[in-house]
Amino acid sequence: MSAPVKSIASQINWSALSAKLKPDTVLALTNFHRRHQELSKQILELKEQKTSIDFAHYKSILSNKAIVDEAEKALSSFKPASYDLTEQIRIIEEQEVKAVAAAEKTAKKINVEMTELNDLLKNIETARPIEQVTVEDVALAIPELDATVQKMIKRGQWTVPGYYERFGEFKVGF
Repeated sequence: MSAPVKSIASQINWSALSAKLKPDTVLALTNFHRRHQELSKQILELKEQKTSIDFAHYKSILSNKAIVDEAEKALSSFKPASYDLTEQIRIIEEQEVKAVAAAEKTAKKINVEMTELNDLLKNIETARPIEQVTVEDVALAIPELDATVQKMIKRGQWTVPGYYERFGEFKVGF
C-alpha cells in the first residue's frame, strides 16, 4: 500500500464508519482488519527470531563433521530468488484507484440521498397535523383526485376498490 493511502487509512474513524455501513459489510471489514493485525503480528515475531545458525555448536555435537561443513557451504552459497513484482504492484494500485473511485461515487450517492431525506424530514416536521387538513386542502394538493371522484360518481360506484380488503367493513350495530 502506498504511503498516502496508509496515511488516509489511519485517519478513518472506523467506529463512525461502522455505524453507517450494512452489518455484512462491517463484518467483512472487521474480519479483514483482524486478519491484517494477525499477519502483522506474525511478521513482527518472525523478524525478531534469531536467524543465524551456530555451526560450531553442531560440529561439536555431531560426529559427522562433513555434513555440517556441507550444510554450511550450502547455506553460504544460497541466493534467494528475486521476482519482479512491478506488474502485481501495478495491478494492486489500479484496484486501489477503482475502489477509491467506487467509494467516492457511493459517497456522492449517499450524500444526495441524505439531502433528499433531510428535505423530506423537514417537510414532515413542518406539515400540519392530520386533524387540521380539510377536504379542500386534499383536493388542492391532489387535483386528479377530484376528477377520479367525479368519474366514480357518474358510474354509480360508491365504494373504493380494495377498501374492504384492506380495512374491513365498518358496521354500526343498532
